[in-house]
Amino acid sequence: MTSTAKKTKKWSPQDASDFYGLERWGAGYFSVGEKGDIVISPSGTGDGPQVSLPEVVKGILDRGLNMPVLLRIENILGSQIKQLHETFAEAIKELNYNGSYKGVFPIKVNQQEQVVEAIAQFGSQFDHGLEAGSKPELIAAISILENRNACLICNGYKDEEFIDLGLYATKMGLQCFFVIEIPSELDLILERAALIGVRPKLGLRIKLVAKAEGKWAESGGDGSVFGLNLSQIIHIVDRLKEEDKLDCLELLHYHIGSQIPNIRDIRAGVMEACRIYEELVKEGAAMGYLDLGGGLAVDYDGSRTNEPCSRNYSLDEYCYDIVETIATVLDKTGTTHPTIITESGRAIVAYYSVLLFNVLDVSSYVPQPIPKELPDTSNNLLENLFMTYNMVSPKDIQECYNDTLFYRDQAKQLFKHGQINIRERALAEDLFRHILIKISKAAEKLKHVPRVIQDINEALSDVYYGNFSVFQSLPDVWAIDQLFPVIPIHRLDEEPSRPAIIADITCDSDGKIALFPDANGPKSTIMLHDLKENEEYYLGVFLVGAYQETLGDLHNLFGDTNVVSIHINDNGTFEFDRELEGDSVEDILSYVEYDVKAIKQRIKRLAEDSIHKGFIKVKDRKVILRMFDEGLRGYTYFERE
Repeated sequence: MTSTAKKTKKWSPQDASDFYGLERWGAGYFSVGEKGDIVISPSGTGDGPQVSLPEVVKGILDRGLNMPVLLRIENILGSQIKQLHETFAEAIKELNYNGSYKGVFPIKVNQQEQVVEAIAQFGSQFDHGLEAGSKPELIAAISILENRNACLICNGYKDEEFIDLGLYATKMGLQCFFVIEIPSELDLILERAALIGVRPKLGLRIKLVAKAEGKWAESGGDGSVFGLNLSQIIHIVDRLKEEDKLDCLELLHYHIGSQIPNIRDIRAGVMEACRIYEELVKEGAAMGYLDLGGGLAVDYDGSRTNEPCSRNYSLDEYCYDIVETIATVLDKTGTTHPTIITESGRAIVAYYSVLLFNVLDVSSYVPQPIPKELPDTSNNLLENLFMTYNMVSPKDIQECYNDTLFYRDQAKQLFKHGQINIRERALAEDLFRHILIKISKAAEKLKHVPRVIQDINEALSDVYYGNFSVFQSLPDVWAIDQLFPVIPIHRLDEEPSRPAIIADITCDSDGKIALFPDANGPKSTIMLHDLKENEEYYLGVFLVGAYQETLGDLHNLFGDTNVVSIHINDNGTFEFDRELEGDSVEDILSYVEYDVKAIKQRIKRLAEDSIHKGFIKVKDRKVILRMFDEGLRGYTYFERE
């Protein structure tokens, strides 16, 4: 997002939409309404019902839940699954592809029960399956996946118990594929299958030479951790021939990245995998399925580029390129077209969730007015700063900025060595900020704003304190500098005027959002509105449905937020399908092995000792114990009285 708001005679909701980039990253699900509210369109097409996000917030608060809240919009989940399958179906039909498409959701992307259940429910009509990489995920998948035409892909390392679970799922009619990651897994699978009396459905995970750009580039290439090399694949094929089990080998799988921004890398991976696929067919393997893994990216910043938080292709291009590439490679040898599987997790669930929170306070450094006369001093520092202030003009922006930085650093050194006093140092800081403010205003008259203005606005930015924890709800912001769109959900018919960063309520300097998406590259500030007295100011962080919920930690013992799931009806009303209260203080303390009963007993002993030593009166004991009891039952986040 740009660091200075667009200057118009009258700010409009369309200006806000352009400024915050909703049409670039919102995928049709989010827009700015005529009243300046964020509007949800669950179909993503602009047609159909629309709901005001602030109205949803009002409904949440009226039901007694406090901010922060993770909002899940169930219709969006269904829309994403539908779009993916319908787009592949169109490509398959147009390109005369003789196979079909089946989507699979990797549970690790969002393991929450209601999310996986909703995917299984919405995806049932499309035979959309699940992928499990551990025993807990596999048990969850078997219990939820009722559609026997959908695929259940078993990735990851597999012990005897894991394999037995999958084999019994196969025996019950589920399309359960064991994807072999290391050669030693094959013998164990064959051994357990013989004991249980079922022919296993097998797949191979290969290491491709192809690598993708982005943060997860190490998922592909010869040095990737998971997968088999060609020598190991040949060994497994020969072993299956010996056991007369080559017909069990039906699937080839690879994975070169979670968020692949460049369509060229996707095509390269498909081409290489197809060559190995057709060679396995020549070896006599049954085959029939080509699993491309994940990689369908989300355009978090709306730039449609090769940047790690973007993608340079549309969903249409993604589906058509995959189908066309497979057909082109396999048609050369007359190989039957396989069923295409993609394990798109991020793209399915990202749009589904929005983190909502209120702003508690703002920290601003407003400099003292410039004095009419400078104090007498033995150093010319203040006079130089004052002269620089008077020199600021549009044509001298860079020179004045350079001089100001020099004098600011000089002030620090002079104070450190006792050559100016604390009042002179404070006045130097005030003059420094006055110069930056004047430079920023002068830049508004320029057609091309210098890059240095970005640094100036960062220095002048306010700190908006949000009622949430980055480490709990947005761990990728802290861990890998992931960009998520952040925007006020109301007052968008008013022009924002304050450059800001957003701090959470943890006592940690890393607990902040200080990078914001923009079509021209990440920005270090976001423009927000002044707070109004006695009126809450709400922000939303969008596209947070993938990975954030289960990667979060308990930094400062802030727990899970309240969670609300809504369904938007065709008539524009909405229903609260599910409400999950966030962790209480008592819950969180138990997670980190505190005995809550013992805590209460210790507080009671402290209260008794305080009575005995005269710190409190007997009647105070009841009030104090009640307060602690309420505190243990309370929300871990800030609660308004």
